[in-house]
Amino acid sequence: MIYYDISVKIPLFQVETCIPWSQSPSQQIDLAFNIFFLVYFFIRFIAATDKVWFLLEVYSFIDYFTIPPSFVSIYLERSWLGLRFLRALRLMTLPDILQYLNILKTSNSIRLAQLVSIFVSVSLTGAGFIHLLENSGDPFLNFQNPQRITYWECVYLLVVTMGTVGYGDICCKTTLGRLFMVFFILGGLAMFASYVPEIADLIGSRQKYGGEYKAENGKKHIVVCGYITYESVSHFLQDFLHEDRDDVDVEVIFLHRVPPDLELEGLFKRHFTKVEFYQGTVMDSIDLSRAKVHRADACLILANKYSPDPDAEDAANIMRVISLKNYSADIRVIVQLMQYHNKAYLLNIPSWDWKRGDDVVCLAELKLGIIAQSCVAHGFSTMMANLFAMRSFKSMQNMPRWLNDYLRGAGMEIYTETLSVSFVGMSFPEAAELIFTKLGLLLLAIELKDEDRLECHIAINPEANIVVRHNTQGFFIAQSADEVKRAFYYCRKCHEDVTDLALIRKCKCKNRTNFIFKQELRKQGSGKQLLLEVAENELWKAQEPKEMKYDSTGMFHWCEDRRQASMTLLNNHVVVCLFADQNSPLIGLRNFVMALRASNYHYHELKHVVIVGDVEYLKREWKMIHNLPKISILNGNPLSRADLRAVNINVADMCVIISARIPNPNEDPTLADKEAILASLNIKAMQFTEAEGIQPFPLRCKLSPPPTPLAYRPNGAKLGTEIPMLTELVNDSNVQFLDQDDDDDPNTELYLTQPFACGTAFAISVLDSLMSTVCAVACIEAYQANSETNVVRDRCKIAQHGGHTYGNLFSKALKDKHMLCIGLYRLQDPLSPKCIKRYVITSPPADMLLESTDLVFVLEPFDRGLPYEPIERRNSKS
Repeated sequence: MIYYDISVKIPLFQVETCIPWSQSPSQQIDLAFNIFFLVYFFIRFIAATDKVWFLLEVYSFIDYFTIPPSFVSIYLERSWLGLRFLRALRLMTLPDILQYLNILKTSNSIRLAQLVSIFVSVSLTGAGFIHLLENSGDPFLNFQNPQRITYWECVYLLVVTMGTVGYGDICCKTTLGRLFMVFFILGGLAMFASYVPEIADLIGSRQKYGGEYKAENGKKHIVVCGYITYESVSHFLQDFLHEDRDDVDVEVIFLHRVPPDLELEGLFKRHFTKVEFYQGTVMDSIDLSRAKVHRADACLILANKYSPDPDAEDAANIMRVISLKNYSADIRVIVQLMQYHNKAYLLNIPSWDWKRGDDVVCLAELKLGIIAQSCVAHGFSTMMANLFAMRSFKSMQNMPRWLNDYLRGAGMEIYTETLSVSFVGMSFPEAAELIFTKLGLLLLAIELKDEDRLECHIAINPEANIVVRHNTQGFFIAQSADEVKRAFYYCRKCHEDVTDLALIRKCKCKNRTNFIFKQELRKQGSGKQLLLEVAENELWKAQEPKEMKYDSTGMFHWCEDRRQASMTLLNNHVVVCLFADQNSPLIGLRNFVMALRASNYHYHELKHVVIVGDVEYLKREWKMIHNLPKISILNGNPLSRADLRAVNINVADMCVIISARIPNPNEDPTLADKEAILASLNIKAMQFTEAEGIQPFPLRCKLSPPPTPLAYRPNGAKLGTEIPMLTELVNDSNVQFLDQDDDDDPNTELYLTQPFACGTAFAISVLDSLMSTVCAVACIEAYQANSETNVVRDRCKIAQHGGHTYGNLFSKALKDKHMLCIGLYRLQDPLSPKCIKRYVITSPPADMLLESTDLVFVLEPFDRGLPYEPIERRNSKS
């Protein structure tokens, strides 16, 4: 075709010329090409299985019309344009050639190439006929009426004619040309009408997000897959790309088989410098290769929190893990799962290894565990949710004092940083006190490494015999990663007298490393000896009201299976109002109860748990909790005041309202929490008399034993608003309905609302930001239980105590009681005797003045069998 185009572009072009072959370069080139095609023809003929059919196929006729004229012209010494344009039909073989070269792989690309090649080849061939007929003239008029027209003008004529436009600027003037146009339009118009729409559909159906990630050298990226929606992605990106993070120069690659909707696409466009989306699935190795998963820092798998079948959702995510590990065994995978028991299946994957950073975030375990800890320390759920999320704190002059204090704590996050060598050789309490008083940071835990087994675990508020070693990783609560750098740059020699925290930067001191490293070597031996003594110490015995029984791990209290219940009295207990029916998916109540049955609580400290709900549903949950002590079940309705009075809700330490029902996708989203909101408002509207102090627990269910009587509170709450309550919500915006007397705007973010700040509301959406925290803080969930039961039981626990300045309290509690203070639970208006609303302050500054009504969040150590005393007396002493 290139040679044909050159031939017809000669200024003095003639359809037929009388030039000897030896003097015509164009004829010589044409002969060379035709010799090649002749050889190719005989090769195809020999290879053909059906010789007759081969002689009758289209490409054979092309050779018949184009090869012989080239040899005849040598004999006649005349050259005729002829039917050389028929070679354009050879373009129809281009899709087959591209398939042989493995360039075309998908069905859409193959079909598109076929349509385009047919349309182009037919158009070029038809234009060749018009060009020949118009430039030759009619033979019956002795070729006296030719029209000088170029080849590409003929192509233009055919295209506009097939498009039914026909501008009329170019037309056929010869009779044969017009006759050919009549017949060509009949077939060409049909081809144009059928091929062009199909070509347009194929081009339009090509994946908009079907490209390939171009990984830049030295730039990190992570891959996010699984349940990709606007809600889950927005929470993740808001935290992962937050400015407070130390290193946000990481690209986020989303891989999902469904293209994003307009809302999600808009979110990606707002973060186009950091975020890319590719359509595909992690179950296909080709898509994994497109996303460069093998070069990614991590791969995160999100779960659908509202799945009607949690086990099926977990199975799908586990299959994604298998596909990822099969593609690249070294890739770090962080996966969300719904149910606690499905975590065991990950251990069946040979390449799953937590030492390489593989991690699992169990939503049910975390949600119910945090809610359970809030039953021990009210407001703990708010504190943890705020620590998971990345937020910035900016003080405003017209902001209420309580809101300013709360937002300062809400801007705190968990960070990791290597402790400076100036802390080497210090015990944990000494290091924590110095870091808080001198650097303004809260040290929560340190990473302990076993040099023999090359394993590590996180020690939260460990005992005083644990010393800081060289390159010890610390876990801090701070406003930003820049603040945490102080713990790394601190030098005892250079920064001892520095009062401006901004001046604590990297110093040029060269001698402190050797000095402190030698000091560490002198203390390592004694440190190991102390650890050994603690692990082997079995001289202490807890003064318990009965013989203690623990499960096989030593982590939780255990009891024999039981079937009978009897009339009993309830006080200082936990009431769980559970909305569920027989077919509701299991939420894993075991995760809630186990957090309240941890073995670092003495038996007399265990709060009795009373579950009010549908007994048919609870029978399914009972299989997992029947070996945990102090549990009772009441077959009733959480909206029934009679059932609530029957469980003595007015003397309960906490009332938790949760639901196991899946929201109806065809229903208004705000109605997903209707039962939880109604139950909350119903309890707040209740009134109690002094005669209702403690009522016998009725025999409604034969699944649980009587609770052990504790220190009774004969004078319980007189109003429902005085009952400590925590309500779980599905829709964040519904938090506005929990408190009728607040002034929260419906569009206010969840963490800014009063119920959430006070610790009376919790939403599972706050756990979406946990994935980014786990990805950034690799060891956030890497706590490994020690095999020694005493050491396991010696782990610290959450507590709440009532208490000059917060800094004085922090130092005294850490020195005298070995309690690590982490926050305050303060009344909104301490001067008002009627005020009962409290709010959470995470890691207050050392100069904050304490109120007499403040409660303090602490991490307290296991008391090693201290004598039993009622909770009221313990709080009064604190």
